[in-house]
Amino acid sequence: MRVGDSATRTREVRARDIELFTELTGDRNPLHHDPELAARSRFGGIVVQGGVTSGLLNALVAEDLPGPGSVFLSVSWRFRAPVRPGDVLTARAVVTSVREDKPVTGLDTSITNQDGVVVLDGSAVVWRDPAVAALT
Repeated sequence: MRVGDSATRTREVRARDIELFTELTGDRNPLHHDPELAARSRFGGIVVQGGVTSGLLNALVAEDLPGPGSVFLSVSWRFRAPVRPGDVLTARAVVTSVREDKPVTGLDTSITNQDGVVVLDGSAVVWRDPAVAALT
């Protein structure tokens, strides 16, 4: 892996994702579940939980770049715009640094929607387990 390497992953967000995330976490914020209340909010409608949105980066890191055996050591993300059921999101990670002494990689990260609007951006530091990496 080298500085400048990149990967993307695209997925449509569904209303069912909100239900599953709520079941998993207990996040019952009305902005995610109550269409009437959410319509009166600054968001103007139902918004997907941030964990559903950022979860696409979890998949990208674990499956593509750096790949299997990778876990986040730290993240710094800004949520820039609401995500709604039906949005098609594309996560992107670009390698910004590679440690020589450890399997640690720095990444620039972003997620855009189908209109090219950045809904999340920031950075992450990832560690990749050498034993797992050797098997893939």
